[in-house]
Amino acid sequence: MKRPSYLYFIFSLLLVSVSGCVSTYMPNVPNVPMFTEKGELSAGGHITPKGNVTFNTAYAVSDHFAVQVNGSMLNTERRKRDFRHNLIEAAGGYFTTFGQDNNRVLEIYGGFGGGSSDRVDKKENDAGALITDRFEASFSKYFVQVNFSSKRKKSLKMFSREFPLNYGTALRGSYINMHNFKRNGVAALTEDNIFIEPIFYTRLTLNPSVQLQYSSGTTIGLKNRDYLTAAYSVFSLGVVINVGGNNITTRQGGR
Repeated sequence: MKRPSYLYFIFSLLLVSVSGCVSTYMPNVPNVPMFTEKGELSAGGHITPKGNVTFNTAYAVSDHFAVQVNGSMLNTERRKRDFRHNLIEAAGGYFTTFGQDNNRVLEIYGGFGGGSSDRVDKKENDAGALITDRFEASFSKYFVQVNFSSKRKKSLKMFSREFPLNYGTALRGSYINMHNFKRNGVAALTEDNIFIEPIFYTRLTLNPSVQLQYSSGTTIGLKNRDYLTAAYSVFSLGVVINVGGNNITTRQGGR
């Protein structure tokens, strides 16, 4: 099987994303339900190497309109940094199919949400005493997202079985605005930023309703900020479940 050329671009993005920078905001994994008709329901769970867990749900209200509710959460305690982060968002949008055998899906969503973060940076001074620096903030989020998916008739052969593969791209633009920002309990100046997030994903079909998803991408901040920066990439592994509709077999990899 010939690998898609953009997989090499994904690998490059992963190398660029390795950074010592931190931010008060961590992006969630975009919701890409790949709907084709009314009545379809999608649910997914994804986790990043940093421990950020994303839950995505979506429902096709009609043959071209769908709604989403998504959330993410992170709670880690490490030697140099403790980080707690949560986010919830809702969206609605349009989807359609086109191309040969209608095996390509275009989705456009717009939505809003909010969340909070609590980050504690830790280090020892020359005397061995622990010094902490705490950042607390709440934030609002507004975003627009365009998904393009291709349900190709290519597959990966393992264990004497054929596993159909689907590929896609999500381009998300998000406006994040901080509220109630405090540093070590003292009110600080709030920041905002606009993030552009190109995401690439591959799905391996286990059965007509269940797929494994690998996602990779990066985050680009359009404003120069100190605390609300594009410090985190999107790299995750997850499971996506699609049920409902009349053409499940066709939807999941062209079987």
